[in-house]
Amino acid sequence: MALRARALTTALICTLAACSPGGLGPSSETPYAPGTAKGEGVDGLLVGHRLMAAGEYELALKAYYRAAADQGATVDVLSAIGSADLKLGRLGQAEQVLRRATEKDETFVPAWNNLGVVLMEQNKPAEAARVFRIAYGLDSGQSDAIRQNLRHALAKSEKPDYDPPEDRPFKLVRRGVGEYLLLTER
Repeated sequence: MALRARALTTALICTLAACSPGGLGPSSETPYAPGTAKGEGVDGLLVGHRLMAAGEYELALKAYYRAAADQGATVDVLSAIGSADLKLGRLGQAEQVLRRATEKDETFVPAWNNLGVVLMEQNKPAEAARVFRIAYGLDSGQSDAIRQNLRHALAKSEKPDYDPPEDRPFKLVRRGVGEYLLLTER
């Protein structure tokens, strides 16, 4: 009997709840979806920096482009775009953007350093050393990273990574069916 009373009470509560006028019904103000939230957006440069730290370089580049649309092509924005292009392996684009940044502000050390890194990636150590010297001078030698980059560029420009090819004569000797041995003479 108690079980029957509970079932009847539960069914009655569910029925009455379905008849209530509250809930998630449509708003009486407008039949359309709500608009966008009004307010101040987050700085695209800050978002881009956080995305770069997270390894999301493509999304960071988009955030930097939004920052360029909002703030204009400042030296900070151009340097950030160049850094994102560098991380994405777009060395030609990174070089162009970073050169624009150094033309816009010739005292902006991060743009000079990043340009040097791009030039090193493009295997242009002599020009990279020149750029790192500029960055090192502007920074007054306070950054260890720029000093290391300069040392690396100078070492690479003084001694190339490769040795000249050696012309050694060789012989191909047959050693059975389908088996060959390549011998070099000294």
